[in-house]
Amino acid sequence: MTNSSDSSHAGSGNTSRTTAKKSSRGSEPDEEAPPRRTERLRPAEAIREAREQLGELTGKPVDAVSTFSATEDGWNLEVEVLELSRVPDTMSLLASYRVTLDHQGMLTGYQRIRRYERGRSDDRRSG
Repeated sequence: MTNSSDSSHAGSGNTSRTTAKKSSRGSEPDEEAPPRRTERLRPAEAIREAREQLGELTGKPVDAVSTFSATEDGWNLEVEVLELSRVPDTMSLLASYRVTLDHQGMLTGYQRIRRYERGRSDDRRSG
């Protein structure tokens, strides 16, 4: 109750905007309900989202995105993550993760599919 009178005084710019968003009625809540984008992300944006979200979930640094493809439902990526840093760096342990994003860039799943030393070639993936 006192909050509504407080919002008309000092700091009312931010407070009233926040209050208006929370208490809006009519068509505005529908505009705020979905994520910022309703169209498909550009490829660079999808890669950036996959790197950021996988790194946050695993707590490990993302090294690279090695494969990337658009699907009907969003995006499929294979992301390389540094699992264990070693000296020399060629002995560091990396892992490949299969990552799926919806068309708006939200991570919908990931799975570690292999682990390997950075300095080793991978004969299984010859193209």
